Amino acid sequence: MVFTVANARVLVTGAASGMGRLYAQRAVAEQAASVTLWDIDALGLDATASALSGHGTVIHTRVVDVSDLGDVRSAANHEFDEGRVPDVLINNAGIVRGNEYFWNTDSEHDTEPTMRINAIAPMHITREFLPAMITDAPREKRILNVASAAGMLANPRMSVYAASKWALIGWSDSVRLELERSGNSHVKITTFCPSFVATGMFDGARGPLMTPVLHPDIAVARAWQAMLAGRPIRRTPWTVGLASALKGVLPQRAWDAVADRVFSVYSSMDEFTGRSSPAATPAAVPTEEPRA
Repeated sequence: MVFTVANARVLVTGAASGMGRLYAQRAVAEQAASVTLWDIDALGLDATASALSGHGTVIHTRVVDVSDLGDVRSAANHEFDEGRVPDVLINNAGIVRGNEYFWNTDSEHDTEPTMRINAIAPMHITREFLPAMITDAPREKRILNVASAAGMLANPRMSVYAASKWALIGWSDSVRLELERSGNSHVKITTFCPSFVATGMFDGARGPLMTPVLHPDIAVARAWQAMLAGRPIRRTPWTVGLASALKGVLPQRAWDAVADRVFSVYSSMDEFTGRSSPAATPAAVPTEEPRA
């Protein structure tokens, strides 16, 4: 049986801009019954909701600080009170800090929020919804955890970001196995590991050799297809998988040389600046499948 988002209840975190907004657009385009948008940016949420309204899908918004467990629990309880157990949960919210060596970063403003938002928040959010998703049969469920290629390959000037995504990947794939081993494979988890995506978060970063900075539409299309298929992990572009394979077989110093001098992985963040302007105005609901 092919999984479809039609008539499903979808919840997206980090939905006010970037890839989160695009995931919500795809859900609306595929006729989801409802899409719930979570983000800390109230104005961005309103703009996104306005752009997505009028297409037959009910849009709900809530300002949520996903780094705060109390806020997450309150928002999740509100969903349950409204009778909305997600059929599709997309853990997309994330932040990035970079272009500094670790000892020059600030624990309170860099390390703590990066780990809370990128790694711990998806765990808290999934823990709130997963028991209900398991028992809300017979419809299949999907969870998409948006990680990063940085969680598979060490990289200077983004050590805490890499750590947060390593944690996310390890947790996400472990829960996938737990669901399968416990007989709850009707809930399928996909871990998405893209290289740099041109959302503004990684402005200034340079893609390694043969690794273009992905257009957000393309990244979201690949993640979405993998999620629908229940694919355990999706690395993109293909060089992410190649680099992971080489790292696994080469001695560490040999891999360091290849990563640095051949692929230029270790210098990819040297000119990172991060988002320099507000997110763009929400686009219309897409009518075409971007090339993937």
